[in-house]
Amino acid sequence: MIRVVAVGLDGSRESLAAADWAARESLMSDLPLRLVHVGDQQPCAYVPFAGEPVPPAGADRSVTLLRETVVRLHHRHPGLRVDTDQLAGQPVAALGAARDAELLVLGSRDLGTTAGFLLGSVASAVIARAEQPVVLVRAGAGAEDEHLSDASGTPTQATPYRDVVVGLDLSGADDTVLGFAFAAASRHAAGLRVVHDRSGPELQDEPGAASARLLPWKAKFPGVEVIEESVIGDAGSHLADASREASLVVVGCRVRRPALGAHIGPVTAAVLRRAATPVAVVPHD
Repeated sequence: MIRVVAVGLDGSRESLAAADWAARESLMSDLPLRLVHVGDQQPCAYVPFAGEPVPPAGADRSVTLLRETVVRLHHRHPGLRVDTDQLAGQPVAALGAARDAELLVLGSRDLGTTAGFLLGSVASAVIARAEQPVVLVRAGAGAEDEHLSDASGTPTQATPYRDVVVGLDLSGADDTVLGFAFAAASRHAAGLRVVHDRSGPELQDEPGAASARLLPWKAKFPGVEVIEESVIGDAGSHLADASREASLVVVGCRVRRPALGAHIGPVTAAVLRRAATPVAVVPHD
């Protein structure tokens, strides 16, 4: 089975930012990229890259959108392997069924430089049902934003990556989340900042619980510098604050299949609404 990075594309600024982020990750991970447009709904208006006029209202613009985006990505990322797909049905069902993808990347509307994400109903439902990690990328996000500023204070891709931040739930088993975070930090030659909440009474008697949980991952990824941060209070707020100095925030989403439908937890929802950087949501048992 070919493992790909899939992107839900509708022509919006946020979906184009997601496509660009996914292209960079595809090249770094040596994985092909698949651009996916879902359903019969016409894509958002967009600015064509190659000077081709946008089809008039009422025309099927999805084919042109996909073709233009491929041209744009090939221009910005030489050597990228990319194909396209059009899926029938509703976006949630179709994107959630992309089980051959290593990673699913979606755009998220930007509320402003301090407000971060607006978690829409489609993204929320896809995250709750996905069987693979889902990354949300805000509109306007650029590659340089993931790097440290240079001596003049200017963001640039010439400097090292900012830390990857991961939320560690000491009360649950989330090795899948830690594995994703360590791999991402290793791939980007970045540090890993592990944020864990010690406010629960069942955790106060285990001062070494976080370090013990991290030991096997440190051995597997010896090149990743790990910084542990113990916090008290709202874990979602702490992670959202940490996102301002991060290249990526990684959080878990416990797999639940209740009779009333899937949902995401309050910490993950809070991070998605407030984070200032791309967020990876990793499902785990």
